Amino acid sequence: MLGSLNSSSSHDQEEEEALDLHYQLNLIPQPSPGGTTSGFTSSAIHMRQLLITCAELISQSDFSAAHRLISVLSSGSSPYGDSRERLVHQFVKALSLRLNPHAAAISCALMNIGNTTLSVGAAGGASSAATGDANVGSLISREYEEEALQSCYLSLNQITPFIRFSHLTANQAILEAIEVGQQAIHIIDFDIMHGVQWPPLMQALAERSSNNLSPPPVLRITGTGHDLNILHRTGDRLFKFAQSLGLKFQFHPLLVSNNDPSSLPSAITLLPDEVLAVNCVHYLHRLLKNDSRDLRIFLHRIKALNPKVVTIAEREANHNHPFFFQRFLEALDHYTAIFDSLEATLPPNSRERLAVEQIWFGREIMDIVAAEGEDRRERHERFESWEMMLRSTGFTNVPLSPFALSQAKLLLRLHYPSEGYHLQILSNSFFLGWQNHALFSVSSWH
Repeated sequence: MLGSLNSSSSHDQEEEEALDLHYQLNLIPQPSPGGTTSGFTSSAIHMRQLLITCAELISQSDFSAAHRLISVLSSGSSPYGDSRERLVHQFVKALSLRLNPHAAAISCALMNIGNTTLSVGAAGGASSAATGDANVGSLISREYEEEALQSCYLSLNQITPFIRFSHLTANQAILEAIEVGQQAIHIIDFDIMHGVQWPPLMQALAERSSNNLSPPPVLRITGTGHDLNILHRTGDRLFKFAQSLGLKFQFHPLLVSNNDPSSLPSAITLLPDEVLAVNCVHYLHRLLKNDSRDLRIFLHRIKALNPKVVTIAEREANHNHPFFFQRFLEALDHYTAIFDSLEATLPPNSRERLAVEQIWFGREIMDIVAAEGEDRRERHERFESWEMMLRSTGFTNVPLSPFALSQAKLLLRLHYPSEGYHLQILSNSFFLGWQNHALFSVSSWH
Protein backbone atom coordinates (compact mmCIF):
# COMPACT_ATOMS: atom_id res chain seq x y z
CA MET A 1 0.00 0.00 0.00
CA LEU A 2 1.35 3.39 -0.92
CA GLY A 3 1.76 6.12 1.67
CA SER A 4 -0.33 9.21 2.47
CA LEU A 5 -0.85 11.69 -0.35
CA ASN A 6 -0.31 14.72 1.87
CA SER A 7 3.01 13.83 3.44
CA SER A 8 5.22 15.73 0.95
CA SER A 9 5.14 18.05 -2.03
CA SER A 10 5.95 15.11 -4.33
CA HIS A 11 2.91 13.33 -3.02
CA ASP A 12 0.84 16.47 -3.63
CA GLN A 13 2.02 16.47 -7.22
CA GLU A 14 1.23 12.77 -7.50
CA GLU A 15 -2.30 13.41 -6.26
CA GLU A 16 -2.82 16.23 -8.78
CA GLU A 17 -1.65 13.97 -11.61
CA ALA A 18 -3.97 11.19 -10.49
CA LEU A 19 -6.92 13.56 -10.23
CA ASP A 20 -6.16 14.89 -13.70
CA LEU A 21 -6.36 11.31 -14.91
CA HIS A 22 -9.80 10.96 -13.28
CA TYR A 23 -11.07 14.08 -15.01
CA GLN A 24 -9.77 12.91 -18.37
CA LEU A 25 -11.67 9.67 -17.90
CA ASN A 26 -14.84 11.59 -16.89
CA LEU A 27 -15.20 9.49 -13.76
CA ILE A 28 -15.74 12.31 -11.29
CA PRO A 29 -16.97 15.87 -11.67
CA GLN A 30 -14.25 18.50 -11.70
CA PRO A 31 -14.62 20.70 -8.61
CA SER A 32 -15.40 24.35 -9.02
CA PRO A 33 -12.54 26.81 -8.34
CA GLY A 34 -11.77 26.87 -4.66
CA GLY A 35 -13.74 23.66 -4.11
CA THR A 36 -12.47 20.40 -2.64
CA THR A 37 -12.51 16.77 -3.69
CA SER A 38 -13.39 15.41 -0.27
CA GLY A 39 -16.82 14.27 -1.51
CA PHE A 40 -15.29 12.03 -4.14
CA THR A 41 -13.37 9.77 -1.75
CA SER A 42 -16.50 9.08 0.28
CA SER A 43 -18.61 8.17 -2.76
CA ALA A 44 -19.04 4.42 -3.10
CA ILE A 45 -19.98 4.77 -6.75
CA HIS A 46 -16.90 6.79 -7.66
CA MET A 47 -14.58 4.53 -5.66
CA ARG A 48 -15.99 1.49 -7.46
CA GLN A 49 -15.50 3.20 -10.82
CA LEU A 50 -11.93 4.09 -9.91
CA LEU A 51 -11.23 0.51 -8.86
CA ILE A 52 -12.49 -0.73 -12.21
CA THR A 53 -10.42 1.87 -14.03
CA CYS A 54 -7.32 0.88 -12.08
CA ALA A 55 -7.83 -2.81 -12.95
CA GLU A 56 -8.35 -1.86 -16.60
CA LEU A 57 -5.12 0.14 -16.61
CA ILE A 58 -3.27 -2.87 -15.16
CA SER A 59 -4.79 -5.15 -17.80
CA GLN A 60 -3.48 -2.70 -20.44
CA SER A 61 -0.03 -2.70 -18.76
CA ASP A 62 -0.28 1.01 -17.98
CA PHE A 63 1.34 0.49 -14.60
CA SER A 64 2.40 4.10 -14.06
CA ALA A 65 -1.18 5.38 -14.29
CA ALA A 66 -2.39 2.44 -12.18
CA HIS A 67 0.10 3.32 -9.43
CA ARG A 68 -1.16 6.91 -9.36
CA LEU A 69 -4.75 5.72 -9.12
CA ILE A 70 -3.85 3.29 -6.33
CA SER A 71 -2.49 6.24 -4.36
CA VAL A 72 -5.83 8.04 -4.47
CA LEU A 73 -7.80 4.86 -3.76
CA SER A 74 -5.59 4.12 -0.77
CA SER A 75 -6.35 7.49 0.77
CA GLY A 76 -10.08 7.07 0.26
CA SER A 77 -10.61 3.54 1.59
CA SER A 78 -10.75 2.22 5.12
CA PRO A 79 -11.10 -1.22 6.75
CA TYR A 80 -13.40 0.43 9.33
CA GLY A 81 -15.86 2.34 7.12
CA ASP A 82 -19.11 1.12 5.61
CA SER A 83 -19.30 -2.06 3.57
CA ARG A 84 -18.28 -0.40 0.30
CA GLU A 85 -15.30 1.36 1.88
CA ARG A 86 -14.16 -1.89 3.47
CA LEU A 87 -14.55 -3.69 0.15
CA VAL A 88 -12.53 -1.05 -1.69
CA HIS A 89 -9.84 -1.39 0.98
CA GLN A 90 -9.46 -5.12 0.28
CA PHE A 91 -9.39 -4.67 -3.49
CA VAL A 92 -6.86 -1.86 -3.23
CA LYS A 93 -4.62 -4.18 -1.22
CA ALA A 94 -4.97 -6.85 -3.88
CA LEU A 95 -4.27 -4.46 -6.77
CA SER A 96 -1.26 -3.08 -4.88
CA LEU A 97 0.13 -6.56 -4.52
CA ARG A 98 -0.43 -7.25 -8.20
CA LEU A 99 1.50 -4.09 -9.07
CA ASN A 100 4.37 -5.08 -6.78
CA PRO A 101 7.26 -6.40 -8.92
CA HIS A 102 7.79 -9.20 -6.39
CA ALA A 103 4.10 -10.17 -6.33
CA ALA A 104 4.62 -13.51 -8.04
CA ALA A 105 7.28 -14.63 -5.56
CA ILE A 106 5.21 -13.40 -2.62
CA SER A 107 2.17 -15.23 -3.92
CA CYS A 108 4.05 -18.51 -4.05
CA ALA A 109 5.37 -18.08 -0.51
CA LEU A 110 2.02 -17.14 0.97
CA MET A 111 0.02 -19.82 -0.78
CA ASN A 112 2.08 -22.59 0.73
CA ILE A 113 0.46 -21.92 4.12
CA GLY A 114 -1.19 -25.31 4.52
CA ASN A 115 -4.49 -25.29 2.70
CA THR A 116 -4.67 -21.53 2.36
CA THR A 117 -4.05 -18.95 -0.30
CA LEU A 118 -2.84 -15.37 -0.10
CA SER A 119 -3.61 -13.67 3.18
CA VAL A 120 -4.15 -10.06 4.09
CA GLY A 121 -1.85 -10.02 7.07
CA ALA A 122 1.13 -11.38 5.15
CA ALA A 123 0.82 -8.84 2.36
CA GLY A 124 2.37 -6.22 4.59
CA GLY A 125 5.54 -8.29 4.73
CA ALA A 126 6.11 -7.99 1.01
CA SER A 127 9.47 -6.26 1.26
CA SER A 128 10.95 -8.81 3.68
CA ALA A 129 9.66 -11.72 1.60
CA ALA A 130 12.03 -10.72 -1.17
CA THR A 131 15.08 -10.64 1.10
CA GLY A 132 17.44 -13.34 2.28
CA ASP A 133 15.95 -13.20 5.79
CA ALA A 134 12.51 -14.22 4.61
CA ASN A 135 12.70 -17.82 5.86
CA VAL A 136 12.72 -17.00 9.58
CA GLY A 137 9.91 -14.46 9.31
CA SER A 138 8.01 -16.80 7.01
CA LEU A 139 7.88 -19.60 9.60
CA ILE A 140 6.57 -17.22 12.26
CA SER A 141 4.01 -15.63 9.95
CA ARG A 142 2.82 -19.01 8.68
CA GLU A 143 1.96 -20.14 12.21
CA TYR A 144 0.19 -16.85 12.88
CA GLU A 145 -1.68 -16.91 9.57
CA GLU A 146 -2.78 -20.52 10.01
CA GLU A 147 -4.15 -19.79 13.49
CA ALA A 148 -5.92 -16.66 12.22
CA LEU A 149 -7.47 -18.56 9.31
CA GLN A 150 -8.69 -21.40 11.52
CA SER A 151 -10.25 -18.89 13.91
CA CYS A 152 -11.85 -17.00 11.00
CA TYR A 153 -13.32 -20.20 9.60
CA LEU A 154 -15.19 -20.80 12.85
CA SER A 155 -16.35 -17.16 12.93
CA LEU A 156 -17.48 -17.41 9.32
CA ASN A 157 -19.51 -20.48 10.24
CA GLN A 158 -21.26 -18.52 13.00
CA ILE A 159 -21.91 -15.10 11.52
CA THR A 160 -22.87 -16.07 7.95
CA PRO A 161 -25.23 -18.78 6.65
CA PHE A 162 -22.91 -19.75 3.80
CA ILE A 163 -21.08 -22.71 5.36
CA ARG A 164 -23.99 -23.90 7.51
CA PHE A 165 -26.33 -23.81 4.51
CA SER A 166 -23.87 -25.93 2.53
CA HIS A 167 -23.34 -28.41 5.37
CA LEU A 168 -27.01 -28.71 6.29
CA THR A 169 -28.15 -29.29 2.71
CA ALA A 170 -25.34 -31.75 1.95
CA ASN A 171 -26.07 -33.67 5.17
CA GLN A 172 -29.74 -34.00 4.27
CA ALA A 173 -28.83 -35.32 0.82
CA ILE A 174 -26.53 -37.91 2.40
CA LEU A 175 -29.13 -38.91 4.98
CA GLU A 176 -31.80 -39.41 2.32
CA ALA A 177 -29.46 -41.37 0.03
CA ILE A 178 -28.54 -43.87 2.76
CA GLU A 179 -31.26 -46.38 3.52
CA VAL A 180 -32.58 -46.93 7.03
CA GLY A 181 -30.96 -50.00 8.53
CA GLN A 182 -27.66 -49.63 6.66
CA GLN A 183 -25.02 -51.22 8.88
CA ALA A 184 -21.88 -49.42 7.73
CA ILE A 185 -21.44 -45.92 6.29
CA HIS A 186 -18.22 -44.45 4.96
CA ILE A 187 -18.01 -40.71 4.31
CA ILE A 188 -15.06 -39.23 2.46
CA ASP A 189 -14.82 -35.53 3.32
CA PHE A 190 -12.44 -33.60 1.11
CA ASP A 191 -10.95 -30.83 3.25
CA ILE A 192 -12.69 -31.64 6.53
CA MET A 193 -11.27 -28.60 8.40
CA HIS A 194 -12.67 -28.79 11.97
CA GLY A 195 -15.32 -31.33 11.05
CA VAL A 196 -18.17 -29.00 12.05
CA GLN A 197 -20.38 -30.51 9.35
CA TRP A 198 -20.66 -33.96 10.93
CA PRO A 199 -22.10 -33.73 14.49
CA PRO A 200 -25.59 -32.86 13.16
CA LEU A 201 -25.45 -35.82 10.77
CA MET A 202 -24.29 -38.14 13.56
CA GLN A 203 -27.20 -36.98 15.70
CA ALA A 204 -29.64 -37.53 12.84
CA LEU A 205 -28.32 -41.06 12.25
CA ALA A 206 -28.60 -41.92 15.95
CA GLU A 207 -32.15 -40.54 16.18
CA ARG A 208 -33.23 -42.34 13.03
CA SER A 209 -31.94 -45.66 14.35
CA SER A 210 -33.69 -45.09 17.67
CA ASN A 211 -36.99 -44.24 15.96
CA ASN A 212 -36.81 -47.37 13.81
CA LEU A 213 -35.65 -49.63 16.66
CA SER A 214 -32.58 -50.64 14.67
CA PRO A 215 -28.94 -50.63 15.78
CA PRO A 216 -27.07 -47.47 14.80
CA PRO A 217 -24.70 -47.88 11.84
CA VAL A 218 -20.93 -47.98 12.08
CA LEU A 219 -19.77 -44.61 10.78
CA ARG A 220 -16.35 -44.22 9.22
CA ILE A 221 -15.09 -40.81 8.07
CA THR A 222 -11.98 -40.29 5.97
CA GLY A 223 -11.04 -36.63 6.29
CA THR A 224 -8.46 -34.93 4.08
CA GLY A 225 -6.40 -31.87 4.93
CA HIS A 226 -2.98 -30.24 4.79
CA ASP A 227 -2.19 -30.30 8.53
CA LEU A 228 -1.95 -33.65 10.29
CA ASN A 229 -2.27 -32.12 13.76
CA ILE A 230 -5.55 -30.42 12.84
CA LEU A 231 -6.81 -33.68 11.32
CA HIS A 232 -6.01 -35.63 14.50
CA ARG A 233 -7.70 -33.04 16.70
CA THR A 234 -10.75 -33.09 14.43
CA GLY A 235 -10.88 -36.87 14.62
CA ASP A 236 -10.64 -36.83 18.42
CA ARG A 237 -13.52 -34.34 18.72
CA LEU A 238 -15.73 -36.33 16.38
CA PHE A 239 -14.91 -39.57 18.19
CA LYS A 240 -15.95 -38.11 21.55
CA PHE A 241 -19.18 -36.76 20.09
CA ALA A 242 -19.98 -40.12 18.48
CA GLN A 243 -19.37 -41.83 21.83
CA SER A 244 -21.87 -39.51 23.50
CA LEU A 245 -24.50 -40.68 20.99
CA GLY A 246 -23.64 -44.37 21.23
CA LEU A 247 -22.37 -44.46 17.64
CA LYS A 248 -19.53 -46.74 16.61
CA PHE A 249 -17.10 -44.39 14.89
CA GLN A 250 -13.75 -44.49 13.12
CA PHE A 251 -11.75 -41.60 11.72
CA HIS A 252 -8.99 -41.83 9.13
CA PRO A 253 -6.87 -38.72 8.44
CA LEU A 254 -5.56 -38.42 4.90
CA LEU A 255 -2.85 -35.86 4.25
CA VAL A 256 -3.14 -34.04 0.93
CA SER A 257 -0.17 -33.79 -1.38
CA ASN A 258 0.09 -30.40 -3.05
CA ASN A 259 1.71 -32.08 -6.03
CA ASP A 260 -1.18 -34.32 -7.06
CA PRO A 261 -4.45 -33.88 -5.15
CA SER A 262 -6.30 -35.72 -7.92
CA SER A 263 -4.64 -38.95 -6.76
CA LEU A 264 -6.43 -38.81 -3.38
CA PRO A 265 -9.29 -41.20 -4.30
CA SER A 266 -6.73 -43.90 -5.14
CA ALA A 267 -5.43 -43.77 -1.54
CA ILE A 268 -8.84 -44.56 -0.02
CA THR A 269 -9.72 -48.08 1.07
CA LEU A 270 -13.33 -49.26 1.08
CA LEU A 271 -14.58 -52.11 3.25
CA PRO A 272 -17.17 -54.68 2.19
CA ASP A 273 -20.83 -53.79 2.85
CA GLU A 274 -20.02 -50.09 3.33
CA VAL A 275 -22.24 -47.55 1.62
CA LEU A 276 -20.09 -44.64 0.43
CA ALA A 277 -20.87 -40.92 0.49
CA VAL A 278 -18.40 -38.38 -0.92
CA ASN A 279 -18.51 -34.81 0.35
CA CYS A 280 -16.95 -32.00 -1.71
CA VAL A 281 -18.03 -28.78 0.01
CA HIS A 282 -16.12 -25.80 -1.42
CA TYR A 283 -13.40 -28.13 -2.65
CA LEU A 284 -13.59 -28.92 -6.37
CA HIS A 285 -12.51 -25.46 -7.53
CA ARG A 286 -9.10 -26.09 -5.97
CA LEU A 287 -8.44 -28.84 -8.50
CA LEU A 288 -8.85 -26.48 -11.43
CA LYS A 289 -5.71 -25.05 -12.93
CA ASN A 290 -5.30 -23.56 -16.37
CA ASP A 291 -7.22 -26.58 -17.59
CA SER A 292 -9.61 -29.09 -16.00
CA ARG A 293 -7.43 -32.18 -16.43
CA ASP A 294 -6.77 -32.82 -12.72
CA LEU A 295 -10.41 -32.24 -11.87
CA ARG A 296 -11.61 -34.69 -14.52
CA ILE A 297 -9.16 -37.34 -13.30
CA PHE A 298 -10.40 -36.76 -9.75
CA LEU A 299 -14.06 -37.09 -10.77
CA HIS A 300 -13.42 -40.25 -12.78
CA ARG A 301 -11.67 -41.81 -9.76
CA ILE A 302 -14.53 -40.80 -7.47
CA LYS A 303 -17.01 -42.33 -9.89
CA ALA A 304 -14.98 -45.56 -9.93
CA LEU A 305 -15.51 -45.85 -6.15
CA ASN A 306 -19.25 -46.20 -6.89
CA PRO A 307 -20.52 -43.77 -4.22
CA LYS A 308 -24.16 -43.75 -3.24
CA VAL A 309 -24.12 -39.97 -3.23
CA VAL A 310 -21.69 -37.13 -3.96
CA THR A 311 -22.49 -33.75 -2.41
CA ILE A 312 -21.04 -30.59 -3.93
CA ALA A 313 -21.10 -26.97 -2.78
CA GLU A 314 -19.39 -24.17 -4.68
CA ARG A 315 -19.35 -20.41 -5.11
CA GLU A 316 -21.72 -19.10 -7.75
CA ALA A 317 -19.12 -16.94 -9.50
CA ASN A 318 -16.66 -17.16 -12.36
CA HIS A 319 -13.34 -16.35 -10.74
CA ASN A 320 -11.50 -18.66 -13.13
CA HIS A 321 -11.70 -16.44 -16.19
CA PRO A 322 -8.37 -16.49 -18.05
CA PHE A 323 -8.39 -12.70 -18.50
CA PHE A 324 -7.53 -10.69 -15.40
CA PHE A 325 -9.94 -7.81 -16.03
CA GLN A 326 -12.99 -10.07 -16.47
CA ARG A 327 -12.00 -12.00 -13.35
CA PHE A 328 -11.66 -8.72 -11.45
CA LEU A 329 -15.14 -7.52 -12.47
CA GLU A 330 -16.70 -10.84 -11.48
CA ALA A 331 -14.93 -10.78 -8.10
CA LEU A 332 -15.97 -7.18 -7.45
CA ASP A 333 -19.66 -8.04 -7.97
CA HIS A 334 -19.46 -11.23 -5.90
CA TYR A 335 -17.72 -9.72 -2.89
CA THR A 336 -19.82 -6.57 -3.03
CA ALA A 337 -22.86 -8.76 -2.35
CA ILE A 338 -21.04 -10.64 0.43
CA PHE A 339 -19.85 -7.46 2.16
CA ASP A 340 -23.32 -5.93 1.84
CA SER A 341 -24.83 -9.01 3.51
CA LEU A 342 -22.38 -8.73 6.41
CA GLU A 343 -23.15 -5.01 6.73
CA ALA A 344 -26.88 -5.68 6.95
CA THR A 345 -26.78 -8.57 9.40
CA LEU A 346 -24.01 -7.67 11.86
CA PRO A 347 -23.45 -4.66 14.13
CA PRO A 348 -21.00 -1.99 12.94
CA ASN A 349 -18.52 -2.78 15.73
CA SER A 350 -18.45 -6.56 15.12
CA ARG A 351 -14.86 -7.72 15.48
CA GLU A 352 -15.76 -11.11 14.02
CA ARG A 353 -17.08 -9.49 10.87
CA LEU A 354 -13.95 -7.36 10.50
CA ALA A 355 -11.69 -10.40 10.91
CA VAL A 356 -13.69 -12.49 8.45
CA GLU A 357 -13.65 -9.69 5.87
CA GLN A 358 -9.95 -8.94 6.19
CA ILE A 359 -8.51 -12.40 6.73
CA TRP A 360 -10.89 -14.92 5.16
CA PHE A 361 -12.46 -13.00 2.27
CA GLY A 362 -9.42 -10.76 2.04
CA ARG A 363 -7.15 -13.68 1.21
CA GLU A 364 -9.60 -14.87 -1.44
CA ILE A 365 -9.68 -11.43 -3.05
CA MET A 366 -5.89 -11.29 -2.92
CA ASP A 367 -5.67 -14.65 -4.66
CA ILE A 368 -8.21 -13.90 -7.39
CA VAL A 369 -6.82 -10.43 -8.16
CA ALA A 370 -3.07 -10.69 -7.47
CA ALA A 371 -2.12 -14.27 -8.29
CA GLU A 372 -1.62 -15.79 -11.73
CA GLY A 373 -0.86 -19.17 -13.24
CA GLU A 374 -0.31 -22.14 -10.97
CA ASP A 375 -0.29 -19.87 -7.91
CA ARG A 376 -3.97 -18.97 -8.26
CA ARG A 377 -6.14 -21.27 -6.14
CA GLU A 378 -9.57 -19.61 -5.84
CA ARG A 379 -10.82 -20.72 -9.25
CA HIS A 380 -14.55 -20.62 -8.61
CA GLU A 381 -16.87 -21.53 -11.48
CA ARG A 382 -20.61 -21.17 -11.93
CA PHE A 383 -22.96 -24.10 -11.45
CA GLU A 384 -23.40 -24.61 -15.21
CA SER A 385 -19.68 -25.42 -15.51
CA TRP A 386 -19.78 -27.94 -12.67
CA GLU A 387 -22.93 -29.51 -14.08
CA MET A 388 -21.34 -29.95 -17.49
CA MET A 389 -18.16 -31.45 -16.01
CA LEU A 390 -20.01 -33.82 -13.68
CA ARG A 391 -22.34 -35.08 -16.40
CA SER A 392 -19.42 -35.61 -18.78
CA THR A 393 -17.75 -37.88 -16.21
CA GLY A 394 -20.85 -40.03 -15.74
CA PHE A 395 -22.64 -38.39 -12.79
CA THR A 396 -26.40 -37.83 -12.62
CA ASN A 397 -27.98 -34.97 -10.74
CA VAL A 398 -30.16 -36.09 -7.80
CA PRO A 399 -32.97 -33.63 -6.90
CA LEU A 400 -32.73 -32.16 -3.41
CA SER A 401 -35.87 -32.83 -1.40
CA PRO A 402 -38.62 -30.43 -0.24
CA PHE A 403 -37.61 -31.27 3.33
CA ALA A 404 -34.06 -30.10 2.58
CA LEU A 405 -35.49 -26.84 1.28
CA SER A 406 -37.63 -26.41 4.41
CA GLN A 407 -34.56 -26.98 6.59
CA ALA A 408 -32.54 -24.39 4.68
CA LYS A 409 -35.36 -21.84 4.97
CA LEU A 410 -35.66 -22.54 8.70
CA LEU A 411 -31.90 -22.03 9.12
CA LEU A 412 -32.13 -18.60 7.53
CA ARG A 413 -35.25 -17.59 9.45
CA LEU A 414 -33.96 -18.64 12.88
CA HIS A 415 -30.28 -17.75 12.72
CA TYR A 416 -29.95 -15.09 10.00
CA PRO A 417 -33.25 -13.17 10.06
CA SER A 418 -32.83 -10.77 7.19
CA GLU A 419 -34.95 -9.98 4.16
CA GLY A 420 -31.79 -9.95 2.07
CA TYR A 421 -31.00 -13.67 1.96
CA HIS A 422 -32.96 -15.74 -0.52
CA LEU A 423 -33.10 -19.35 -1.69
CA GLN A 424 -33.70 -20.47 -5.24
CA ILE A 425 -34.10 -23.90 -6.86
CA LEU A 426 -32.61 -24.40 -10.32
CA SER A 427 -31.58 -27.63 -12.06
CA ASN A 428 -32.58 -29.69 -8.97
CA SER A 429 -30.04 -27.71 -6.93
CA PHE A 430 -30.21 -25.00 -4.27
CA PHE A 431 -28.79 -21.51 -4.61
CA LEU A 432 -28.26 -19.15 -1.68
CA GLY A 433 -27.95 -15.48 -2.53
CA TRP A 434 -28.10 -11.95 -1.22
CA GLN A 435 -30.75 -9.70 -2.73
CA ASN A 436 -30.78 -10.71 -6.42
CA HIS A 437 -27.20 -12.02 -6.50
CA ALA A 438 -26.68 -15.81 -6.22
CA LEU A 439 -23.59 -16.56 -4.12
CA PHE A 440 -23.46 -20.31 -3.36
CA SER A 441 -24.85 -23.50 -4.86
CA VAL A 442 -25.35 -26.97 -3.36
CA SER A 443 -26.12 -30.05 -5.43
CA SER A 444 -26.31 -33.82 -5.04
CA TRP A 445 -25.04 -36.39 -7.53
CA HIS A 446 -24.91 -40.14 -8.08
